[in-house]
Amino acid sequence: MRDLGAGFGYLMKGQRWVLRHGRWWGFGMLPALITLVLYAAALVGLVAWADDLVAWATPFADDWGSPWQGLLRGTVTVLLYVGGLFLAVVTFTAVTLLVGQPFYESLAEKVDDSEGGVGDVVELPLWRELLISARDSIRVLIWVALFGVALFFLGFIPVAGQTVVPALGFCVSGFFLTAELTAVALQRRGVELRERFRLQRGRMLLTLGFGVPLTLLFLVPLVAVFLMPGAVAGATLLSRDLLPAAGEAVPENGKPFIRADPA
Repeated sequence: MRDLGAGFGYLMKGQRWVLRHGRWWGFGMLPALITLVLYAAALVGLVAWADDLVAWATPFADDWGSPWQGLLRGTVTVLLYVGGLFLAVVTFTAVTLLVGQPFYESLAEKVDDSEGGVGDVVELPLWRELLISARDSIRVLIWVALFGVALFFLGFIPVAGQTVVPALGFCVSGFFLTAELTAVALQRRGVELRERFRLQRGRMLLTLGFGVPLTLLFLVPLVAVFLMPGAVAGATLLSRDLLPAAGEAVPENGKPFIRADPA
């Protein structure tokens, strides 16, 4: 349980860090604001074109009578709205990190420096960092989708589907949200996604203590914009705990860490 509290503590420490360094907090909100505007425009467009999209997707119902045509297309419309909103929620962090990659990397570097620095940094061109970040984000989203499908069907189990499964859903979301946010600091150290997953699984309570509260907070509209800089700062502090000794990778059981190819 100590790790659970420590994970939440890193979340709070990250927010305090950016509040003490107001310039970083202000600039850190810009990528999130840009992403929010883009997503809002996309969701407005989805609402505006939803009827046409549903009619195009269900041409076989053109000759159906009332109320079956309305029921079918109404259901598909609701699913389209829910799917669009869900996609926006699960991709918001990844897109924000991509939009603000140079800034968030600088923020992570400042946080690391304030804690004693990093002994081994992998320097990559910006285009290479963006490519790795985009690739890893797609992999994370695939895992989220696979878990989402499994949890959807488990939700039909009586009692457990309405109690245990939603709790598991928040844990899954928290785990992968932490993976996205720690990517900024761990990518600087050359630690690849597979190894980041292994590190988090080894400190599951620490990971969930950070990621689950943040997931719940991100569900509140606009909160993600204000918390994103502190979330990156907190994830950087968390990364230092996952990789002790001033951020250096420490092999576990003699197994070396898998590092990104700097070429």
